[in-house]
Formats: sequence, structure tokens, C-alpha cells
Amino acid sequence: MVAAIDLDLAHAYGPNPQQDSDFALLPLKMHFKAGGAYALLGPSGCGKTTLLNIMSGLVKPSQGQVLFNGEDVTDKTPQQRNIAQVFQFPVIYDTMTVADNLAFPLRNRRMAEDKIRERVGQIAEMLELSGQLNQRAAGLSADAKQKISLGRGLVRPDVAAILFDEPLTVIDPHLKWQLRRKLKQVHQELKHTLIYVTHDQVEALTFAQEVVVMTRGRAVQVGSAEALFERPAHTFVGHFIGSPGMNFLSATASDNTLTIGGHALTLSDSQAHSLSNHQTLKLGIRPEYIQVYPQARAGCLPAQVLRWQDLGNSGLLTTQCAGETVRVRMAADGVAPAQTGQTVYLQVMGEHSCFYANEELIA
Repeated sequence: MVAAIDLDLAHAYGPNPQQDSDFALLPLKMHFKAGGAYALLGPSGCGKTTLLNIMSGLVKPSQGQVLFNGEDVTDKTPQQRNIAQVFQFPVIYDTMTVADNLAFPLRNRRMAEDKIRERVGQIAEMLELSGQLNQRAAGLSADAKQKISLGRGLVRPDVAAILFDEPLTVIDPHLKWQLRRKLKQVHQELKHTLIYVTHDQVEALTFAQEVVVMTRGRAVQVGSAEALFERPAHTFVGHFIGSPGMNFLSATASDNTLTIGGHALTLSDSQAHSLSNHQTLKLGIRPEYIQVYPQARAGCLPAQVLRWQDLGNSGLLTTQCAGETVRVRMAADGVAPAQTGQTVYLQVMGEHSCFYANEELIA
């Protein structure tokens, strides 16, 4: 049966953890819906593979528990949890054919041969392996071998969840988007619970319905691609999501005024109310949402142009503003708004502006 997974745990690889840095995973509570597609996203060493291995049963959490459909499975093996796991490097049998590799998990469970052939054919068609079913795996490319590994994870119809640990790392870059599309299509057809570890935001945001952003053993935000982009719950999410990431400017708030680099900007009544308990904060604004003006304008900050990059489908203006580097993504007309060293004026306040205190979003 497809699993809903609930986690309430922490994990340290060493004994007697005393401080945050002793933990691979700081205390967290998390819920994954049955049949959902999730990504665990973050830089190397943030704890995402540890979290995946705890869900699979390869690692037992040092504190807390793991529930599958409300049942405590903390002490159960991957086999007892009925988990399929796909690793970063292909795990296949080179001496077997593609068909026998795909059939192997089903034969281990003594499924009838006619059902095996039907299921293997279905998965091979989904992954575009139908024409290679009778070939030995040893002679295939790394891309094809990883497809087989993906297929072995997907082939069991009764699996509780399928866990992917950076499965596209060895795939040729121009084929990655095809396999991401295939995995999304497979999820829509099979409705398994899929959890996908990656450090690549494009992979996470295009594959998953919800993304868990992790840093230093913490899950700092769980949300849709739109939520992570529009309202990052933590400054790390703002930095990590987007290319380039969110701009941040140190500010102070007093009554209806926000002061940035000695320049006063007017706050709306609702903004002033939200910020009333936070005198020192940061304003966060995406490069896509900043307006640039050549002349001084009310509500704008002066900035010095550092460089202009024509990116083809857009332009990127890099400026120095209030002691910070501020980047602005602009329309694709290929024309720089000003020369290097000149002053422009940036409108950073608007409906897309976010405010942070102690690195966390102020509601």
C-alpha cells in the first residue's frame, strides 16, 4: 500500500550530542502525503541523504520515530517497510539482460511470470527501454544503466514509497530534462509516494509537488516552487532558490519609515504594523521585481552600476546599493540602463518585498 510518511526525530552519528553542530539532523517534524512527489533540496552535507536513509530504514534515528500510514516502522528494515531505493550510481547486474534486471525484484517476490512480463513491458515503455530489453546490461551506456536502475525502483506495483538519492548525477546533462519529464509522467501514472534528493534546484522545482529546503541539518521550508520563490521562509531559501538569488538589504524600521543606508522609505500601514516589533531587519527582494530608473525618484534607493550582462533572453544589472551588491534582472532588449560607474535608482519596495528578522520571514 502507498505510504504516508510521518517523521518526528533527530539524528546524530556520534554519542551524546550537546550542541547543534553535533547533529546530522536537528529535531524536525514532517509529513509526506501518500502518493505525493517530494524533493529534498540543499547543498552537500545538509542532511538530506541522512533523512532519506532514515525513511528507507538504512539508518535508525538516534531520537524519535518514523511512521508509515500511522504505524511505527522505526525498527523495521527496508524490506519490511516495502521501500524501493534508487542510488546515485546504477545498481544493476551487468551479466543479465535489461528485461531480467527489471524483472529481478518481481521474481524475488515470486510474482507470476505472465504478470512479470506485463509489468516489465509497461516500465520499459515508460523509460524508453523497450528496444533494449534483450541486451546485456554490461554493454550499455551509463545513461541506459541508470534508466534500468530507475526502472527497478519503479517496477514493483505494491511498493510503499520510492526514494531517489541524486539519481541523475551520472546522466548526460542534455538527457537530464528528458528523464525528469519521464519521472514526473511515471508519478502521474503510478501514484507512488516519491521522495527525491538533489542539490539541483531545477531538478527539485520541476519534478516535485513540494520541496523541502535543507541547510545544516534543518528543514527551513517545505512548499511549492511558487511559495519558495515568492515568500522564502528563511534568508537561506531566498539565497538558494533563484538564479541569481534574492537580494538582501539591512534596514531599520520606526513608525511608518524603513531606513536603508541612510535613505528613508515609506511603509504602508500594514507593513508598519507587521514590523512594529522588529527594529533591525533585512529587506529581501528578487532581482526580477526591482524597477530601475535613470533619475532620482521618491521611494527609490540610489545605486552605482558595477556591470551589465546581456543574457540573451534577459539582462542582468549588478549594482552597489546601501553597501550591498544588488542584482536586477531586466527585459531582453540588450540595452544597458546606464554605464559602469553611473548612478541609477532602484525601487525595492512593493508587493513582492519580504522582511526578515533573525533570518526568518516576518509574517
